[in-house]
Amino acid sequence: MSAESLRHLAAEVGVATDFWDWQGQHVDVPDATLAAVLAALGHNLDDPDAALHEHRLARWRRMLPPVRVVTQGQWATVDVHVHHGDPVEIWIELERGGARHDLQQQTNDHPPVDLDGALIGEATFAVPADLPLGYHVLRARSGGHEAGMAWIVTPAWLGIPESMGAERGWGLATQLYSVRSADSWGVGDLGDLTDLAVWSAAEHGASYVLVNPLHAVQPVAPMEPSPYLPTTRRFANPMYLRVEDIPEYAGLSGSARRQVKRLRNDVKRQLDGADRIDRDTSWTAKRSALQLVHQVPRRVGRELAFQAFCREGGTTLERYATWCAIAEEHGSDWSQWPSALQSHDDPAVAAYAAEHADRVNFQRWLAWQLDEQLATGQAAAKRAGMGLGVMHDLAVGVNRRGAETWSMPDVFAQGISVGAPPDAYSQIGQDWGQPPWRPERLAESEYQPFRSLVASVLKHAGGVRIDHVLGLFRLWWIPDGMPATEGTFVRYDHEALVGIVALEAQRAGAVVVGEDVGTVEPWVRDYLRGRGILGTSILFFERDYAGDGRPLAPELWREWALGSVTTHDLPPTLGYLAGDHVRLRDRLGMLTRPVADELADDAAARQDWVDLLHARGLIANETPEELVLGLHRLLAQTPSRLQCVALVDAVGDRRTQNQPGTVDQYPNWRVPLTDSTGALLTLEQVFTHPRVREVLAAIGR
Repeated sequence: MSAESLRHLAAEVGVATDFWDWQGQHVDVPDATLAAVLAALGHNLDDPDAALHEHRLARWRRMLPPVRVVTQGQWATVDVHVHHGDPVEIWIELERGGARHDLQQQTNDHPPVDLDGALIGEATFAVPADLPLGYHVLRARSGGHEAGMAWIVTPAWLGIPESMGAERGWGLATQLYSVRSADSWGVGDLGDLTDLAVWSAAEHGASYVLVNPLHAVQPVAPMEPSPYLPTTRRFANPMYLRVEDIPEYAGLSGSARRQVKRLRNDVKRQLDGADRIDRDTSWTAKRSALQLVHQVPRRVGRELAFQAFCREGGTTLERYATWCAIAEEHGSDWSQWPSALQSHDDPAVAAYAAEHADRVNFQRWLAWQLDEQLATGQAAAKRAGMGLGVMHDLAVGVNRRGAETWSMPDVFAQGISVGAPPDAYSQIGQDWGQPPWRPERLAESEYQPFRSLVASVLKHAGGVRIDHVLGLFRLWWIPDGMPATEGTFVRYDHEALVGIVALEAQRAGAVVVGEDVGTVEPWVRDYLRGRGILGTSILFFERDYAGDGRPLAPELWREWALGSVTTHDLPPTLGYLAGDHVRLRDRLGMLTRPVADELADDAAARQDWVDLLHARGLIANETPEELVLGLHRLLAQTPSRLQCVALVDAVGDRRTQNQPGTVDQYPNWRVPLTDSTGALLTLEQVFTHPRVREVLAAIGR
C-alpha cells in the first residue's frame, strides 16, 4: 500500500494524518500508526483503492442509514436508496406514540449507482424541524421492502436545571474512597457520601458534591484502584455499599449479626490507621457480610421491587451479573477463561449461569442495593437544600478485559488503546490502556450502548462530569506495542454524542460538565458552550495565552464552566504551591527538561498568581494557608456558573491523588484524606475542622 493511498483512506474515514502538538509543532502521523488504526476499524489494506471504493459504496447498500441525531428546531434531510425509479413511502413513528407523514421530497440530482448489477437511485426527504425531543423511528417502504432507522431529536440548549435558579452554585469535589468515617469499612462508602452531601448543604449552602467515578471494577482481588479504569460504567462498585443501611440487615439472626460485626471490627483494626487505601481487605470482608444479608428473606414488597429492578436491567444486567459470577471463579481477565466462556452468547455461558444461579442472583442483588443507596443519597442531598445534589463522574473508557468488552465486544476496537498526546503536564504522552469504541459500530447500534450508559449514570444524579469530554469529538488512538507519542486522533460524530448527552440530561433534570482541558481544538469549547454544556476552568491553567501569558483576570473567565483551583490530576493546592508536582515527576522520570528549569518556570508561574492576589487585596500575607484562601477568594470573583472546592484543599491535604502517566510507580487512587500535617482525617473530623469553614466561607461568599 502506498503512503499516499494510506493517507487518503485515513482522511476519508476520520483518521488524522497530521496534527499540531502542544508546542505548536506540526506532526505527520507515522504510516505504521495509520495502517494499524485503519485495520482496527475493519478496513482491508491489501488493496487500498478497493477499500476506499467499498467505503464510498457502503451507504448505497442500505435503504436507510442506521441512525440520525438532529437538533430540535433545525430542518434535516435523509437519503433513501431504492431501485432506480421505484416510488418511496416514508414516515416517522414518534417515541410516545403516533406518526408523522409530512416529509417533503427534495431535489436530488445524484445519478443512480450500479450496485452489483442493479441500478440504485437516491431520494432525499426533508424531516420537519418541529418534532418533539426523543428517540423516534423513521421508516421507508418501496417495492415490497421496508427499513427503519433511529431518528433522535436532541435539545438545542441544555444549560442549568431550573432547580438551581439563576444563581451561581458551588460544591465540594471528593474522592469518595479516601473519605473514611467511623462507620465505613476502611473505604469511604455511599453512607459517607450521603453524610458529606447533607452536611455541606445544610451547614454551608453547597449546591452539589462532585464524586469520583463509582463504576464497577472486578469483583475479586486484586481490585483495580483507579476509578477511571472500570470493568463497566453501567453499574456501580459494590465496595461502596454501606452494609448496615440495607433494610434486610435488621433481619439478621443474632449469630449472623455478630459475624458481620466481627468482620467489620477486623477491617477497622487493620485499616483505620493505615496510610494506604486497601480495597482488597475491605471488599473481602464486606462481601462476606453482604452474603449474609443477602440470605435474609425479603418481605413481599421488597421482593417485588427486586424483581422489577431485574426486569428493567434486562439483558445488560444479566450479562454483567453472569460475568461477575464467572470472574469470581476464573479471574477478572475473560481472555484467560475457558474458551467456551469467552463469548457471552456461547451456550456454555447460559449453562454456567443456570448452574450457578445463586451466584448470579447475588450479583443482581448487589446491583439493586447500589441503585437503592444511590437513590437514597441523591434524595437526602436534595432534601438538605442542594440545587443539584450528587454530580457523578463518567470515565473515558473501560478495562480491555472486563465485563463491558465481554458483553459487547463488537463495539470496541481491537489492538488499540486510548490515551493522550504529549502535553505540558505529561510530556511523554499517556496510554490509559483502554480500548476505544469504534465510531461506525456505535452508529450501527443506533448509539444504544452510549444512550444506556449516559442514562444509567444520570439515573440518581443532579449532574455528570464527563472526563476528557474531548473524547466525544476525537480520541487519541495508540496501536498496541507503540508508545503514546505515536498515536493519532480518530474522529467521532460529536453532534450525535453531545446531543444524546443533552437529551438524557434534560430528562434527568441534570447539568453536564465537560472536562475540556489539555490539547483542545478551540472550536470544541465554542460548540459545547453553544449546546449548554459547561466546560472546566482550572485556576492554574487560566492564563491570557493570546496576550502576555499572565493569569487571566477572574472577571474574564468563562461563565459557562465549572471553575476550581485544582483537580484530581493535580496536587492539592498546598502541594502545588510547594512545587511537589515537579519533584514527583522528576523522581518518576517523566520530565523531558532539567528539573531545575522546570522548578524555575513553575516558581515564576506561581509568583504570577501571588502578585495577582496582592493586587486584588485577597491575601494578608504569603503563608501557604493564606495563599490557598486567597486563590479561592479569587475563584469566587469569577463568573463561572458552578464553582468547586476540592475537599483536600478544604482540610489542607498536600498529597497527589493521581499522577497521570503512571500506574504503580506512585500509589495512585490509594491515598487517604489527611490534614496539612499528614495526620489521617475521618469524615467526622472534617465536619468540625476549623480550616474547612474558612475555605468554604472564601468560596461561599
